[in-house]
Amino acid sequence: MSQKALIIIDLQKDYFPGGKWELDEIGKASENAARLIKSFRAKNDLVIHVRHEFVSDSSPFFNPGSVGAAIHDKVKPIPGELVVLKNQVNSFQETNLKEILTQNNVQDLVICGAMSHMCVDATTRAATDLKYECTLIHDACATRDLEFNGIVVPSRQVHAAHMAALSFAYANLVSTDEFLNA
Repeated sequence: MSQKALIIIDLQKDYFPGGKWELDEIGKASENAARLIKSFRAKNDLVIHVRHEFVSDSSPFFNPGSVGAAIHDKVKPIPGELVVLKNQVNSFQETNLKEILTQNNVQDLVICGAMSHMCVDATTRAATDLKYECTLIHDACATRDLEFNGIVVPSRQVHAAHMAALSFAYANLVSTDEFLNA
Protein backbone atom coordinates (compact mmCIF):
# COMPACT_ATOMS: atom_id res chain seq x y z
CA MET A 1 0.00 0.00 0.00
CA SER A 2 1.29 3.45 -0.93
CA GLN A 3 2.11 5.82 1.86
CA LYS A 4 1.74 9.60 2.08
CA ALA A 5 4.61 11.93 3.00
CA LEU A 6 4.75 15.53 4.12
CA ILE A 7 7.63 17.48 2.54
CA ILE A 8 8.51 20.71 4.39
CA ILE A 9 10.84 22.78 2.22
CA ASP A 10 13.36 25.27 3.61
CA LEU A 11 11.54 26.68 6.62
CA GLN A 12 14.85 27.93 7.94
CA LYS A 13 15.82 30.76 10.26
CA ASP A 14 17.17 33.11 7.56
CA TYR A 15 13.61 33.43 6.18
CA PHE A 16 12.20 34.67 9.52
CA PRO A 17 12.36 38.13 11.14
CA GLY A 18 15.97 38.91 11.98
CA GLY A 19 17.24 36.52 9.29
CA LYS A 20 19.16 37.45 6.17
CA TRP A 21 16.28 36.97 3.67
CA GLU A 22 12.96 37.57 5.44
CA LEU A 23 9.82 36.41 3.65
CA ASP A 24 6.36 37.93 3.78
CA GLU A 25 3.77 35.78 5.55
CA ILE A 26 6.47 33.42 6.92
CA GLY A 27 4.86 33.40 10.37
CA LYS A 28 1.49 32.30 9.01
CA ALA A 29 3.06 29.78 6.63
CA SER A 30 5.18 28.20 9.36
CA GLU A 31 2.24 28.03 11.78
CA ASN A 32 0.24 26.17 9.13
CA ALA A 33 3.21 23.91 8.39
CA ALA A 34 3.44 23.13 12.12
CA ARG A 35 -0.23 22.13 12.10
CA LEU A 36 0.42 19.80 9.15
CA ILE A 37 3.44 18.29 10.89
CA LYS A 38 1.39 17.67 14.04
CA SER A 39 -1.30 15.90 12.00
CA PHE A 40 1.21 13.72 10.12
CA ARG A 41 3.01 12.80 13.34
CA ALA A 42 -0.27 11.84 15.00
CA LYS A 43 -0.99 9.42 12.14
CA ASN A 44 2.60 8.12 12.04
CA ASP A 45 2.86 9.29 8.45
CA LEU A 46 6.24 10.17 7.01
CA VAL A 47 7.54 13.70 7.67
CA ILE A 48 10.54 14.85 5.64
CA HIS A 49 12.26 18.17 6.26
CA VAL A 50 14.28 19.67 3.41
CA ARG A 51 17.06 22.07 4.39
CA HIS A 52 18.95 24.24 1.91
CA GLU A 53 22.58 25.26 2.23
CA PHE A 54 24.43 27.07 -0.50
CA VAL A 55 27.91 25.71 -1.20
CA SER A 56 29.58 29.10 -0.81
CA ASP A 57 29.98 31.36 2.22
CA SER A 58 29.43 34.32 -0.12
CA SER A 59 25.75 33.47 -0.74
CA PRO A 60 23.16 36.00 0.50
CA PHE A 61 21.62 33.51 2.97
CA PHE A 62 21.71 29.83 4.07
CA ASN A 63 25.48 29.91 4.42
CA PRO A 64 27.00 26.50 5.27
CA GLY A 65 26.87 25.79 9.00
CA SER A 66 25.28 29.14 9.86
CA VAL A 67 22.52 29.71 12.40
CA GLY A 68 20.34 31.04 9.56
CA ALA A 69 20.61 27.74 7.69
CA ALA A 70 19.08 25.82 10.61
CA ILE A 71 15.45 24.70 10.46
CA HIS A 72 13.26 27.11 12.43
CA ASP A 73 12.11 26.01 15.87
CA LYS A 74 8.41 26.25 14.85
CA VAL A 75 8.84 23.27 12.53
CA LYS A 76 11.90 21.61 14.04
CA PRO A 77 12.35 17.89 13.32
CA ILE A 78 11.97 15.45 16.18
CA PRO A 79 14.34 12.51 16.63
CA GLY A 80 13.80 9.98 13.86
CA GLU A 81 12.41 12.42 11.30
CA LEU A 82 14.32 12.65 8.08
CA VAL A 83 16.18 15.78 6.99
CA VAL A 84 17.31 16.06 3.38
CA LEU A 85 20.15 18.51 2.77
CA LYS A 86 20.10 20.18 -0.63
CA ASN A 87 22.32 22.66 -2.43
CA GLN A 88 19.99 23.27 -5.40
CA VAL A 89 16.54 24.80 -5.84
CA ASN A 90 14.91 21.45 -6.70
CA SER A 91 14.73 19.20 -3.61
CA PHE A 92 15.25 16.12 -5.79
CA GLN A 93 18.38 17.36 -7.56
CA GLU A 94 21.54 15.77 -6.17
CA THR A 95 19.77 14.56 -2.99
CA ASN A 96 18.46 11.27 -1.67
CA LEU A 97 14.82 12.43 -1.55
CA LYS A 98 13.59 10.14 -4.34
CA GLU A 99 15.43 7.21 -2.76
CA ILE A 100 13.75 7.89 0.61
CA LEU A 101 10.32 8.06 -1.01
CA THR A 102 10.92 4.83 -2.93
CA GLN A 103 12.16 3.01 0.18
CA ASN A 104 9.02 4.08 2.04
CA ASN A 105 6.63 3.23 -0.80
CA VAL A 106 5.45 6.84 -1.04
CA GLN A 107 3.44 7.99 -4.06
CA ASP A 108 1.42 10.84 -2.51
CA LEU A 109 3.24 14.01 -1.48
CA VAL A 110 1.92 16.89 0.57
CA ILE A 111 4.20 19.88 0.02
CA CYS A 112 4.68 23.15 1.87
CA GLY A 113 7.46 25.61 2.63
CA ALA A 114 9.49 28.34 1.01
CA MET A 115 9.96 30.08 -1.29
CA SER A 116 6.76 29.73 -3.28
CA HIS A 117 8.37 30.93 -6.50
CA MET A 118 11.61 28.95 -6.20
CA CYS A 119 12.11 25.75 -4.21
CA VAL A 120 8.41 24.98 -3.70
CA ASP A 121 7.74 25.53 -7.41
CA ALA A 122 10.78 23.54 -8.59
CA THR A 123 10.19 20.65 -6.20
CA THR A 124 6.48 20.38 -7.03
CA ARG A 125 7.17 20.36 -10.76
CA ALA A 126 9.94 17.77 -10.37
CA ALA A 127 7.74 15.57 -8.18
CA THR A 128 4.98 15.59 -10.77
CA ASP A 129 7.50 14.81 -13.51
CA LEU A 130 8.61 11.85 -11.38
CA LYS A 131 4.96 10.66 -11.29
CA TYR A 132 4.15 11.54 -7.66
CA GLU A 133 0.65 12.72 -6.81
CA CYS A 134 1.12 16.18 -5.29
CA THR A 135 -1.00 18.23 -2.94
CA LEU A 136 0.37 21.71 -2.34
CA ILE A 137 -0.78 23.53 0.79
CA HIS A 138 -0.89 27.09 -0.51
CA ASP A 139 -1.22 28.88 2.84
CA ALA A 140 1.72 26.96 4.29
CA CYS A 141 4.06 28.55 1.74
CA ALA A 142 5.74 31.96 1.72
CA THR A 143 7.69 34.23 -0.60
CA ARG A 144 8.79 37.85 -0.93
CA ASP A 145 8.54 40.78 -3.33
CA LEU A 146 10.45 40.33 -6.56
CA GLU A 147 11.87 42.88 -8.96
CA PHE A 148 12.32 42.52 -12.70
CA ASN A 149 13.41 45.20 -15.12
CA GLY A 150 12.58 47.97 -12.67
CA ILE A 151 9.14 46.59 -11.82
CA VAL A 152 8.47 45.44 -8.25
CA VAL A 153 6.06 42.53 -8.03
CA PRO A 154 4.43 42.29 -4.58
CA SER A 155 4.83 39.00 -2.75
CA ARG A 156 1.08 38.29 -2.78
CA GLN A 157 1.10 38.48 -6.58
CA VAL A 158 4.28 36.40 -6.84
CA HIS A 159 2.69 33.75 -4.62
CA ALA A 160 -0.67 33.83 -6.43
CA ALA A 161 0.92 33.56 -9.88
CA HIS A 162 2.98 30.54 -8.91
CA MET A 163 0.12 28.81 -7.10
CA ALA A 164 -2.16 29.39 -10.10
CA ALA A 165 0.43 27.92 -12.47
CA LEU A 166 1.05 24.89 -10.26
CA SER A 167 -2.68 24.25 -9.84
CA PHE A 168 -3.10 24.04 -13.60
CA ALA A 169 -1.18 20.81 -14.16
CA TYR A 170 1.18 20.04 -11.29
CA ALA A 171 -0.66 19.78 -7.99
CA ASN A 172 -3.95 19.87 -6.18
CA LEU A 173 -3.89 23.13 -4.20
CA VAL A 174 -5.73 23.37 -0.90
CA SER A 175 -5.52 25.40 2.29
CA THR A 176 -4.30 23.93 5.56
CA ASP A 177 -7.85 23.84 6.92
CA GLU A 178 -9.18 22.13 3.79
CA PHE A 179 -6.48 19.49 4.00
CA LEU A 180 -6.84 18.84 7.73
CA ASN A 181 -10.65 18.70 7.55
CA ALA A 182 -10.80 16.37 4.52
